[in-house]
Amino acid sequence: MTEFAHGGDVANFAKKIGSNLEDIIDLSSNINFIKPKIDVDFNSLKIDSYPNYEELISVIAKRYDVSSCNIELFNGASVAIDSLLRELATCRAEKVCTIYSPAYLEYKRVALKYGFKIEHINRFDDLDKEPSNGSIVIFVNPSTPDGKFYDIKPLLDLWKSKSCKVIVDESFLDFCNCGSATKYIESFENLYIVKSLTKYYACAGVRVGVVVSNKDAIQKLSLKEPLWKISSFDSAYIISALKDNSFDKRSKLANVASKEYLTKILKSSPIVKKIYPSQANFILSQLEIDASRFQSFFEPYKIMVRDCSNFDFLDSYHIRVAVKEMRDLRVLKKALDGID
Repeated sequence: MTEFAHGGDVANFAKKIGSNLEDIIDLSSNINFIKPKIDVDFNSLKIDSYPNYEELISVIAKRYDVSSCNIELFNGASVAIDSLLRELATCRAEKVCTIYSPAYLEYKRVALKYGFKIEHINRFDDLDKEPSNGSIVIFVNPSTPDGKFYDIKPLLDLWKSKSCKVIVDESFLDFCNCGSATKYIESFENLYIVKSLTKYYACAGVRVGVVVSNKDAIQKLSLKEPLWKISSFDSAYIISALKDNSFDKRSKLANVASKEYLTKILKSSPIVKKIYPSQANFILSQLEIDASRFQSFFEPYKIMVRDCSNFDFLDSYHIRVAVKEMRDLRVLKKALDGID
C-alpha cells in the first residue's frame, strides 16, 4: 500500500478485478449504511444568492450541545484538519506534532506538509507516555482503525500540564453512546474538536465538517477562512439530515445488529487471530495470513476490506472491516467459509 492510502477506493478496486462499480461490496470505508430521510427539493433550491450558514450552524450546535459561537464550518473534516494544522503551525517556533497512533493518516500527511516533526505515541502499549512540551497533540476518539473509545480527561490534564495544543477527532463518536470532549472547551483554551457530519449521516459526497472550540479560538480561526466554503446543496442536505428525528434510533438499532453479526462472523473464522474491541462502526482484526492474500480470497465475491499495513504500529496482518447491512455481511461470511 502507499503510505497515506485510505479505504473506499472502490473505483480502482472495481477496475482491478474487472467488475462494475455498483457490484462492489465496500467493507473498507466507514460510512453509515443507514441513511437519513432527506426532505429537500434540490431542483427548487435557491442558489442565485450566496449561502447563508446561520441555520446550518444552529442545527449543528443543537446536535452537539454547544453554542453557535463555538463552531467553525469547513468543507469536510479533511479541510478542517488542514486549516487547523496550518494555523497551529504558526504558533510554535519548534513545530512538533505528537500523534497518538495508530491514527487517521491524514493527520500525519498534513502535519508533514506544514513542516512538523512527527512524534508517535503507541496507544496500545504506551498511552501514559508524556508528549513533548508545547507540541501539537492529535488524538482520535473513538480511535481508528480499531474503534476504541478512551476516557480522555486524564490525558487532557497531562496535555495541559505540558502546554500542548490539542486536536481531538470525534468523527466516529456519533456511532457510540460515549461522552464528547466538547464539555472541556471552556476549561482548556487550547482544545479543538473535529467532527465529520458525513460519516454518520451517510453522505461522504457531501462535504461538511466542523471544528468546535472556545469562542476566542473560533474567532481567531475564522479570520483565516473564506466567507463561503460550503455549497447551498451541501448545507440543505445536512440541515435536513439533522432534522430527521427518527434517524438516530434507526441507525443505532441497525448498526448494533450488524456489528454483532460481523463480530460473530470474524470470531468463527480460523483465519482471524484477534479481534480488537470497538465502540465504532468498524472492527480491526489481526489475521493468520497477510492482508493482501486475505483480500485476494475476496475478489471473486467483489468484497473490498481495508488493508491496515500502512498504519503506524500495525503490520501487514491487520485488516479493518466496516459494519454494513446484513446482506453484504452474509456474502462476507460465505467468502470466509470458503477459505481453506
